[in-house]
Amino acid sequence: MTSPTLPQPPPKGASDADIATAVDALIGAMTLAEKVGMMSGQGFFASFQASRGRLFADPYRAGGGCERLGLEPLYFTDGPRGVGAGESTCFPVTMARGASFDVDLERRIGEAMGVEIRALGRSMTGAVCVNLLRHPAWGRAQETYGEDPHLLGEMGAALSQGIQAHNVVASVKHFALNSMENARFKVDVQVDERTLREVYLPHFKRILDAGCASVMSAYNQVNGEYCGQNRVLLTDILRGEWGFSGFVHSDWVRGVYKVYGASAGLDVENPEPLVFGAALVAAVEGGQVEPQVIDQACGRILRTQFRMACAEDPLPAYPEDLVACAAHRELAYEAACKGAVLLKNQGVLPFDRDAVKRIAVLGRLARLENTGDGGSSRVCPPYVITALAGIERALPPAAEVIVADETDPAAAATAAARSDVCIVVVGYTAEDEGEYIPGDIPLDESVEPAAGRRRGFGGDRRSLRLPPDQVALIRAASAANRRTVVVVVAGSAVITPEWDNQAPAILQSFYNGMEGGRALAALLFGDVSPSGKLPFTAPFDEADLPFFDAEADTIRYGPLHGYTLLEDRGAPAAYPFGFGLSYTSFTYRSLRTRLTPTALEVEVAIRNDGAVGADEVTQLYVGFPGAEVKRPRKLLKAFARTPLQPGQTRIVRLRVALDDLRWWDPATRRWRLEAGAHTVFVGGSSASAEALRATVVIG
Repeated sequence: MTSPTLPQPPPKGASDADIATAVDALIGAMTLAEKVGMMSGQGFFASFQASRGRLFADPYRAGGGCERLGLEPLYFTDGPRGVGAGESTCFPVTMARGASFDVDLERRIGEAMGVEIRALGRSMTGAVCVNLLRHPAWGRAQETYGEDPHLLGEMGAALSQGIQAHNVVASVKHFALNSMENARFKVDVQVDERTLREVYLPHFKRILDAGCASVMSAYNQVNGEYCGQNRVLLTDILRGEWGFSGFVHSDWVRGVYKVYGASAGLDVENPEPLVFGAALVAAVEGGQVEPQVIDQACGRILRTQFRMACAEDPLPAYPEDLVACAAHRELAYEAACKGAVLLKNQGVLPFDRDAVKRIAVLGRLARLENTGDGGSSRVCPPYVITALAGIERALPPAAEVIVADETDPAAAATAAARSDVCIVVVGYTAEDEGEYIPGDIPLDESVEPAAGRRRGFGGDRRSLRLPPDQVALIRAASAANRRTVVVVVAGSAVITPEWDNQAPAILQSFYNGMEGGRALAALLFGDVSPSGKLPFTAPFDEADLPFFDAEADTIRYGPLHGYTLLEDRGAPAAYPFGFGLSYTSFTYRSLRTRLTPTALEVEVAIRNDGAVGADEVTQLYVGFPGAEVKRPRKLLKAFARTPLQPGQTRIVRLRVALDDLRWWDPATRRWRLEAGAHTVFVGGSSASAEALRATVVIG
């Protein structure tokens, strides 16, 4: 007797109809155990052990796959600042790229990541991290783009589109309200419906509407239910309202607790079948889970895989020599230049390279390869240019570099006094902030959840201020040399008023990647003008921020944070959202608005008034009538980055969809556009005194 022919995966170039037919046939040919097998990752513990604790260093099966039918699994890698495998390009952290406000740059970075992911034999990435920065103490602040939903949505959409251009499945994470670290495995985030819809979900929808193929659920609970088994989030909103057709997978190890997570909308449990697997098979056989739930999950996984696998690749091949290639290293350098934010400059910068005969480089961090946290976002590049190395390479051969650090303030002050200029590098490392990996979490089969044999690491920041020895170093250096620049390395906001009045110049570089030292030198010596803008609010005091408890069991997220909270309270910021200085100045004029049936169209003229070329980030905020319901005083709704040569004037055009001005009405469960006078603000920051204003009447 002839064996029946098994269905085959669709070939390269298959149409959507062909893919749908193939998926139906493949699912029809699978056993229940094979289907459920597609709904879990496999081999993570063994991979973690083999790589000696480096997450995702080896190919990891993150769902999908059926060997009998010739179906490849999804091979996952992580790393918002690059690819967490091989010796790949280490870009500046996501927060630094958020500070660039450069959507085109972020798309190109996504394309580079996609190329390297393919070259390293992976097919899926969790690089698109867009959890909102509610409070700067959040340990993983460096992995997101900032505090504003519009900025998060635009940048995340660009990254996901760039990655998927090379037929890699991009996953946006962590869905949703995952904005604290230490308590993320247990905390129940309480949130009202308006805040959920208007503040914490819009950027996810923007990214999914742009085509992002997958979603990673969050560890935390939302309104009493864990996100990995939260039907309101995963089915009612994500599929029912937004029409998302891709698949949802859990975060690792503690991402789901009950088999009903599958019915709630979770398609893949990662990293192993700790909850699904045999228990899910039994639940289907026992009638607790409908068989169609399993078929729907497998269908979503396969359709997503095949859409990528069957599409034509932009490159004829993806050899491994594309990893950390020269073009990608230059992209990392460009990102490090564009993301640095000049916070203060009392005529100190840029340095005159020819006039600097002796330079003091102070601070332990100046010599440290410090590219970010050591959790799932870790990238291992072939090299890292430190701040000290970058400065040394940029100087003439005859120039002298004097090095000292915070362990000996007197020696540091002497070095500063003897030098023409002084650079003090301060801030944090992975010891101070990053992804929290508790000691009792089972990352390999040898560690039981309750054993507690491994030391935990990372987590939320314990303080928003610099360590006392770094503050003392800044004060000593600034007193000894009035041409001192403080370089701040941090994932988000730092409280500065205890020392910033003594520092003549301040530059926040963030964790600026493998080319960071080279970019820092280019900025300090004026080869490039700083052009980054703060993607968060830096307050004068912690009291100006929302309540934050790193160990909370329950916490309520309100509608205001960052610049919206400070403006509501009438509290000034030390450095406001969107703020950043340049080596030139810009003038805005001739603001014009036009209302169409679907959008608000705005144009403005910008002139570079200085003697150097530079980029300016134009920001458009909208204030609301506020008669029907209370809303923030204004919200960012559009931005554009524009290069301008000395004396050049350019017209910048911005567009705001009217749908983006709506508010969520819980009574009718619909989005509503309030009629009345809306105020348009256009300028160089959220608190620009020179911002142009116009009133537009809608409705």
